[in-house]
Amino acid sequence: MKRIKYLFLTFLLFIVAQLPTLAQCAMCRASVENNVSNGDTSIGAGLNAGILYLFVMPYLIATIIGVLWYRAAKKRKSKLMVR
Repeated sequence: MKRIKYLFLTFLLFIVAQLPTLAQCAMCRASVENNVSNGDTSIGAGLNAGILYLFVMPYLIATIIGVLWYRAAKKRKSKLMVR
């Protein structure tokens, strides 16, 4: 259990450390630069948030599946030990 806490806190630290990053792909950057040159400055923050959201979701899903799998294996192991 202590190891899971350590892994979870490490994962959480990586997520928190990534929040202030400004990630943009080349196409998104070109779109933002084009909009900024036309006077629209509100789209950049939304694109950054969307990119970070898409970046985090696969890792979050994999973590949830891993935790559920670990719990199921632990229950199965404890049932075998009781018999």
